[in-house]
Parts: sequence; C-alpha cells; structure tokens
Amino acid sequence: MESGSAEKNLVRVTIFQHPYTLRSSGEPGETEALAQAVDDLMNQIASRSAGNDPVRVAVLSSLHLADRVRLLERRLAEFEQRAERLDEIAASLLDPEQA
Repeated sequence: MESGSAEKNLVRVTIFQHPYTLRSSGEPGETEALAQAVDDLMNQIASRSAGNDPVRVAVLSSLHLADRVRLLERRLAEFEQRAERLDEIAASLLDPEQA
C-alpha cells in the first residue's frame, strides 16, 4: 500500500478473523494478496503457539516479517556490492588505461 496523491481505492479484507476496510493507491488485488499473506502467517503462528491472543500473534508475526525484511536487505546490499565490483571490472576491461 503506497502513499501519495494517486487515487485511493477501498479494499475489504479479513485478517485473523477481523474484517478491515483499507485505502490503497495500488491495485486492489495486490492489497488483497498482501492481506491474505498476513492472514496465512498469523494463522500459522497461532496454530503453533499457545493460545490465540491476537496481540501476541500480531507481535510474533511482525517479528517474523521484520526478520525476513532484514534478511532481504542484507541480500540486496550484497547484490549491490557485487554489481559495483562487476561495473568496476567491466570499466577496466573497456578502458585498460584506467586499470
């Protein structure tokens, strides 16, 4: 769900048995898919943990998603470093006098 001046759509979703009406500037289907992924994750976590306290499940889900984001950020940084090195190698191959 992006912010900005684009037209906002109302999207109705259900996450962890609670209905929500969300404003989204993106495609409604994308918002629905994200909500479904969050709902699936919360239900998986609830099935593996003691009790179904929604706040506890939400916190555990948030920690899980934050861990995934951190991992992807690290991988992205590694790819960016590799791309920089490849750019340097390509530049030196194209202009041997710079090497």
